[in-house]
Amino acid sequence: MLLHLGFVVTNRFRELERPQTGRLKDVVLMATVTGFESLRIPRKSDLKQFAELFEPLFLGSSNEARRQAAAALSQCAHVPESVALLIGSMPISIAAIFLTRSKAIPDRTLISIIRHQGPAHANAIAHREDLSPSIVDALVEYHQFSAVVSRVEIPPPSIAAPPATAEDEDRPSSDRVTRENKLRDEIRGLARAGSRSLHEAGRLQPIDELHQALLMRFARSGEAVLFATALAAALSASRALAERILLDVSGQQLAVTLTALALPDEELVPLLLALYPHLSERLGSSNRAEALLRSIDRKTGLERVESWVRADRDGTARPVSHEGYFAENRLSDPRLQETRTASAAPPAAAQPKRTVGRK
Repeated sequence: MLLHLGFVVTNRFRELERPQTGRLKDVVLMATVTGFESLRIPRKSDLKQFAELFEPLFLGSSNEARRQAAAALSQCAHVPESVALLIGSMPISIAAIFLTRSKAIPDRTLISIIRHQGPAHANAIAHREDLSPSIVDALVEYHQFSAVVSRVEIPPPSIAAPPATAEDEDRPSSDRVTRENKLRDEIRGLARAGSRSLHEAGRLQPIDELHQALLMRFARSGEAVLFATALAAALSASRALAERILLDVSGQQLAVTLTALALPDEELVPLLLALYPHLSERLGSSNRAEALLRSIDRKTGLERVESWVRADRDGTARPVSHEGYFAENRLSDPRLQETRTASAAPPAAAQPKRTVGRK
């Protein structure tokens, strides 16, 4: 019997190595990335361990999980160089967001990607917010090499060209200098513009199955830090915004956020009750969590959450304030104000003591 149980347990651990269990590998990959994101200042041993775990999980996961992992790591301040090179060498559909947004990629890694990958990767790097002079030079060199290759591959025309003159010999060099200067100006303009167009055109995307599973798992286990990290990844925002949303103990801000992310209705109430147990209080035939969800307008909530995410990306986010949803805030009682004013009034000046008879 013990051998049989050991065989079953061993088989369960071996399920991650089977090719048909891609879903399990996706969940393990996202859990590994989420755990790494929770480290504010990772040590060298943490970076080394994460690099060793990340590569086999990343290569064995689906393309959707790879995109989600790349998007999550693009917001980390510290990423191992081998991990950055691996993600940057992926197809552009996976590497685009990482190459455009990540600030943890060293210049030598970006230069290597520019020289060994296609034009799509170079264009993604050109849309970064801050480009060093070495990156700009590498982009210019790459575009010049591409232009030379394209000219060599074009067959020469069969019509004989007229004899060249001295003016024609000087014209190609001046045209080449003009094109180089124009290309440099365009790249510098892209560097100044950065990802402004991406932020303006960015819309809040519905949550996917991987982040749904992570949110439910961390909510049930009570891991608030990991839940905030997974919520930030689903919003494509910073963890500070997710933490401010969770600090609203009424649960309204989180309910609005999850509704805007199109979380399935059957998972909304259990998730809210797991994080805010006081919402289980009965109100007639339902509880406070169900009443809270009924009071939310989906369209208005989506606009509010998108405004929070835009403010977070622009660096102008304000703390999320609590808003009551059962009744309006009561006006201040004038009687209390009078009492408070009377109690706060300074004591009257002491009257001189009256004496009778001798002074």
